[in-house]
Amino acid sequence: MSTIVADSQTRNNDAFFRLQEAIVKGEIAPGSKLKEAELSATYGISRGPLREALNRLEGRKLVRKIPHVGAQVVDLDLKELAEIYLIRESLEALACRLAARQMSDQALTDLGELLTQHAEYIDAQEGKRYFNQQGDLDFHYCIIQGSGNQSLINLLCDELYQLVRRYRYTGSHRHSRPQQALAEHQRIYEALLARDGELAALLMQRHIQTARRNIERTLAEDMSDVDDTELTPASTAKAPDQKETKL
Repeated sequence: MSTIVADSQTRNNDAFFRLQEAIVKGEIAPGSKLKEAELSATYGISRGPLREALNRLEGRKLVRKIPHVGAQVVDLDLKELAEIYLIRESLEALACRLAARQMSDQALTDLGELLTQHAEYIDAQEGKRYFNQQGDLDFHYCIIQGSGNQSLINLLCDELYQLVRRYRYTGSHRHSRPQQALAEHQRIYEALLARDGELAALLMQRHIQTARRNIERTLAEDMSDVDDTELTPASTAKAPDQKETKL
């Protein structure tokens, strides 16, 4: 590979990852129209790498292109997100079964040390927030990679992974549960350490199921709020000839 081609690929990848992080972290708001001139100026990205990045982001379901409108950041849809978590329940349970057999002793030791870092972070945050990093610093990601199954890794660590990360950053935190999540991670880790794939799978499934139910509860609350808003004007309005009675 020539130096020119390698440099071009590096620029393209840099543009993609910078925009992906900006969207995932909410720096570029959901529903925002993505104008090439503004993005180029803001992030110092030339048009070629920028267009390729937008195409790749569309493949990750983070961006959609609308005819006669252009590219937009996809809005978070809690119903769709709950469906993604339902898929994760089964696939990450499978990842645990495989990881219990495939992960080396050193990889498991590293995973335990990662949980220690997470616990220290939660303590520093006074139990209000979980450690929210990607890749090798993400407990779920490490287990998926540890499964050794490339097809499973592709399914969970590309499109689905970034959508889930985006919810962690920009979604509702009304049902945040960092201490509980850490305890559940610890039990999953102990099952992996014991090479008990079935127990690890069961615990992972329950762990993600709890998160999914929290998302569904948030969705139900949002729908209830909308219903209340729609009912309020009708229920509080007075008839034109009705006088207010003072008690």
